[in-house]
Amino acid sequence: MATTEKFSQSLKNRQMRYFSIEFKKQKVREIEENLCKVRDICKEYEVSRTSVSKWLNKYSAMRKKGIRQVVESESDTKKIQYLREQVRELERVIGQKQLLIDFQAKAIELAEEKYKIDIKKKFGESLLPGTGSTGKNTK
Repeated sequence: MATTEKFSQSLKNRQMRYFSIEFKKQKVREIEENLCKVRDICKEYEVSRTSVSKWLNKYSAMRKKGIRQVVESESDTKKIQYLREQVRELERVIGQKQLLIDFQAKAIELAEEKYKIDIKKKFGESLLPGTGSTGKNTK
């Protein structure tokens, strides 16, 4: 189990590091151009995510232009693209089904006019086998 004594020793052994402004600007440029990711810089240089976020806020060219930069992982981006494609496909299928329904409704309407019968009412009149009264329990 970790104790506060061991923790304070590790803090003493840790060296304070300072990164030059040019280094920070270069890493921000790399992130903006998608050459590397925030997590890569954090791992490689043992820097916290908070520090890299501060670099982005301070040195980002996008921030100066008033553009908000959203940093996402590739898997999230791929998932969003996949879901958008799925939505488009489902909207296409729904559109086709709606056209079919409209076509069938119009066909029924035209058949009713031509043959002078109410197809919609006749279609629903017959009961399914076993759903009607058997006459046994009639009082």
